[in-house]
Amino acid sequence: MNNIYSYTLKDLKKGQSAKVSSLTSTGSIRRRLLDIGLIEGTEVECLQKSPDGNMVAYLIRGAVIALRPEDSATVSVV
Repeated sequence: MNNIYSYTLKDLKKGQSAKVSSLTSTGSIRRRLLDIGLIEGTEVECLQKSPDGNMVAYLIRGAVIALRPEDSATVSVV
């Protein structure tokens, strides 16, 4: 991916992987994302999106984590 454009976890399609570059969230959701291992350099793979688009499953540090699209949009990736 080219750094000219801004990509987030929300932009990943099923089967795609990327590395975390930064978080733009604040407050308790930021703490939760950091606690599950979404720090700079972490590899994340999009495993599956729910049919209604309400949740997306990601493989993060060996664990499958489901995030809401509004939360995954705050995680910048390269």
